Amino acid sequence: MTLARDARDIDTSVLVTTFRRPRHLALVLESIALQRHGPPRFEVVVADDGSDDSTAEVVEQFAATVDFPVRFTSQRHEGFRLARVRNNAVRQSRGSYLLFLDGDCILPRGHLAAHRQRRRPGQALLGHCARLPEETSELLMPENLAVTSLQRLIPAREARSLARRHRRAWWHNLIRHPSKPRLTGGDFGVWRADFERVNGFDERFVGWGQEDDDLGLRLRATGVRLESILDQTCSLHVWHPTDPTATTRWRDGANVAYFERRGRLTACRQGLTTRDHHDILWGLPADLPGTPLGRLVNAALADAPRAARGEPCEVDILVAPSTVAFSRPAECRLILTPDDRRLPRTLQRQADRIITIDPADRDGLIPLLTDVG
Repeated sequence: MTLARDARDIDTSVLVTTFRRPRHLALVLESIALQRHGPPRFEVVVADDGSDDSTAEVVEQFAATVDFPVRFTSQRHEGFRLARVRNNAVRQSRGSYLLFLDGDCILPRGHLAAHRQRRRPGQALLGHCARLPEETSELLMPENLAVTSLQRLIPAREARSLARRHRRAWWHNLIRHPSKPRLTGGDFGVWRADFERVNGFDERFVGWGQEDDDLGLRLRATGVRLESILDQTCSLHVWHPTDPTATTRWRDGANVAYFERRGRLTACRQGLTTRDHHDILWGLPADLPGTPLGRLVNAALADAPRAARGEPCEVDILVAPSTVAFSRPAECRLILTPDDRRLPRTLQRQADRIITIDPADRDGLIPLLTDVG
């Protein structure tokens, strides 16, 4: 719902995600209201994961005091679903530039201005947070932020850590590293057109971690350059106890196995929109009607878009044992077979995914194809 005057010609949407931290949210919103020399017109969208406290009232009271649009959206809380919450924020937003922010990270006054000055087409700007100690965090109040120099609150060790992070990002871009610098979802900016091109955050990430790493890889796949903005600005993380769903090590996260799967599609299947088999560009072998399984696939994908022979596609299908090789560039290489024991090892190594299916199972194929990617 919209809680302030309507938005027209919005330049930047500041997207704040929150869950059961109304005090932190009030600080974040006030820090946004104090921005100077930022975009000429911006809006704030607060996306909540089903808080059962005063979160909605905090947003409503804030909206009554500012002259820019404020929107609020919430969903039923069914576990940690940050990817969906962030997509909800985008669905409610109108800006051409999206600035994502966690609801426990306050902004120095020049944060929006720094993004506006640095941003370029085909680029996403990576920020990060300086972690404030508990004693400093406890003293922060929304009504005092206007006379508080937030930069002076940053501990020296945090400033050094952010400087190292910026230098590493510069180096990784210089050597054209395929996966670094990594995108962290709590503080970054991206053009809406680029975000929509990859279909947003993948909502199949449920539980803590990896959804932002995944988005970063898919943005890279479209040619978007990820660059650090930490030489100009950072957010400040207001202390709170660690979320019980968070893991100490990245590798222990609930989503690691899904994140590391092969055959990742650049435009995810379940993001801003849900892409079924009719929304995927398939690559199909020329001899598809030659086997019972091939005829089953041909019928199942009769109305789906197909790449021409040799043209790139999203999913290239090989039907074994009839087809002996993949035929085109693809993001995901899929083998469908009635018996995976008969597949040559070289072919198995080429495949990102192998699905064994009975050629008589007409009802089972579509659900399997919907899961691919």
